Amino acid sequence: MQNNNRKIPGMLYILVSFIPWIIYWVLSGMGNKLGIVVPFVISLFLVVPQIRKKSLNPTDLTSVLYFSIATVATFIFNLNIFVENSGFLGYSVLFLMALFSLIIKQPYTLQASKKDYPEIYWKDKLFLAINNIITIIWLGIFIVNAVIFLLFGMPLTIVLSNILIGFGIAFSVIFPLKAPTYFATKEFKKYDWNVEVNPQMPKEENEFDVIIIGSGIGGLTCGALLSKRGYKVLVLEQHYQVGGYCSSFKRNGFVFNTGVEDVSGLWERGPLTYLLSELGLKKEDLFLRNTTKYIFKGKEIEAPNLEEFISLLSKMFPTEKENISAFFKEAKEAYYECYKDAAIYGTPLPAELIVKVFGERKLLNYPKEHPHFYDWLNKSFKQKLDEFFKDEDLKTLLCALLAYIGTTPDKTPASAALVACIPYYLYGGYFTKGGAQKFANSLKNVIEINGGKVLLNHKVDKILTEGKEVRGVKVKDKIFRSPVVVANANAKTTFLELVGEENLDEKFIEYIKSLKMSPSCFMVFLGVDMDLSNYPTLIKNLDEGYEILINSNTDPSLAPKGKATVTLITFANYHDFPERGTKEYLQKKKEFAKKLIKKAEKIIPDLSKHIIIQDAATPKTFERYTSMPEGALYAFDQSIGVKRPCFKTPIKGLYLASASTFPGGGIEAVAISGIICANDICNWKIKTL
Repeated sequence: MQNNNRKIPGMLYILVSFIPWIIYWVLSGMGNKLGIVVPFVISLFLVVPQIRKKSLNPTDLTSVLYFSIATVATFIFNLNIFVENSGFLGYSVLFLMALFSLIIKQPYTLQASKKDYPEIYWKDKLFLAINNIITIIWLGIFIVNAVIFLLFGMPLTIVLSNILIGFGIAFSVIFPLKAPTYFATKEFKKYDWNVEVNPQMPKEENEFDVIIIGSGIGGLTCGALLSKRGYKVLVLEQHYQVGGYCSSFKRNGFVFNTGVEDVSGLWERGPLTYLLSELGLKKEDLFLRNTTKYIFKGKEIEAPNLEEFISLLSKMFPTEKENISAFFKEAKEAYYECYKDAAIYGTPLPAELIVKVFGERKLLNYPKEHPHFYDWLNKSFKQKLDEFFKDEDLKTLLCALLAYIGTTPDKTPASAALVACIPYYLYGGYFTKGGAQKFANSLKNVIEINGGKVLLNHKVDKILTEGKEVRGVKVKDKIFRSPVVVANANAKTTFLELVGEENLDEKFIEYIKSLKMSPSCFMVFLGVDMDLSNYPTLIKNLDEGYEILINSNTDPSLAPKGKATVTLITFANYHDFPERGTKEYLQKKKEFAKKLIKKAEKIIPDLSKHIIIQDAATPKTFERYTSMPEGALYAFDQSIGVKRPCFKTPIKGLYLASASTFPGGGIEAVAISGIICANDICNWKIKTL
């Protein structure tokens, strides 16, 4: 970490570096030879501490060399050229210095900038780009001033050159503040509209402050928070129950979840903790701690907490012992930094919202205030693992939870792995008590208790717009009106079907169509007459690429006494399955289930002989019941470089709150998207209205 208590800010140090030159040009312009000596002494004074620290500022080094030569030439060889042509020579030398620094890809302002930022920021592309631009500006100032001194005389030269120098210094101080803000918000500003919603204003029966399409956790989170804050909310759900992927079904006393197996975000500063607190719900009523076992290279790995996990890994990989501790120490620090400011609005914010909510200075200071997390922001998970470890097996094991993102280590943003995987090691994962449906229903109840409506079996046919502004939605022959609509549906469905291509720009349509969906999965639901209480809740078989979820081990109420609910899960390709309902589809589904059960029997012997209830879900099942294209688990691909749609859209008043937008898939992530939408609708005023 850099010392943040220095007296001179980095870029302002450029002014200090120019002091010898300003004195030189003023005194030499008056024909005074002290204009050579005084700058030489000052430049020595500036450069000596840098020599001790082995960190030379290019301007100060150039100053010492130039004034050394000028002193020798003036006082030993009696040459007056450095006095008579001070402006032209001085600015020409500075021009060459700046040009050389650009050629060697070390812009001369870089040294000054480094004073304000931690080392991890020094190789950042934006940091280097900003310094390149500033150096190019100075390059222009130097050459223009050289020409001014060549063509004009006193006092015009002094006035014009100093005006340009003043501009350069001001630009050097202001541009590093404005540039990150510009790059972070240039896309967001296109859509950062504001819709005034007055919850106190009387409304007709079919009029609402906010309409939410879909009742996944992102939509329910947004709706529950807004209802609690006094808004008249309507949630429209096409299915017969709420929840989306966070739902459950019951068969002969066995309760199965349709997607949720392991929930994060329930630690002290977690978004779900914030959500529950805001809504007056209790964690212990809705979530229970999971137990997890990994099977890797034939070995069983089970550790209830981070300390034991580190100890176990250290025994398995003794040559990496110190690196394992160092990795988790840094990961923990980075994770805490990510949530450093989350207490204010309940969630970490992307760069554009940091500027909007906290101001541009906050974004400028972000690398200093979040040095560890900033490092994770700019690397792949593979790069972070490679920094710490050499053992490939250890790296593979630490990628066990990347299934929660659906990407490979080299394509996984390190920051995504940090927030989606690391918390399970730090705080463990949780299962939804009573089944996932109970959590979804709890959010639904908050909406209804606070005067909102949740209408099931109401599939939205159209988002009504006028002049690219939301007016409401259409459900069959019913019209519901509102100035704000939150789409909890997938973004492709939202824009291409509900809004309509005719209401969107061609480039935006092409972008939405180009987005690749994330992976899907195949699930087998088994009710068995076996006592499996000796097994953990989650068994992740990394050797064969599947998981076993025994949710009745965490919550015995999910199965009849002495029996167990078992769910088998593996990734599956949507395109591998024929059309739903066909003979080929049913045969494929049956074969897939049989193979998965056979694999599971290596861990739970004779499982197939104890099946009472059996069902299965393919990617096409998920698509059918959630309207998620290709049955994708996390909406769009979550690989590095994939730009998810902004939560505010080209249609004024239309928000996205789902896995389609920031930060992505997973219960914690979609809850974050819902919290962000609710806060923006409230204009970032979070007090109850």
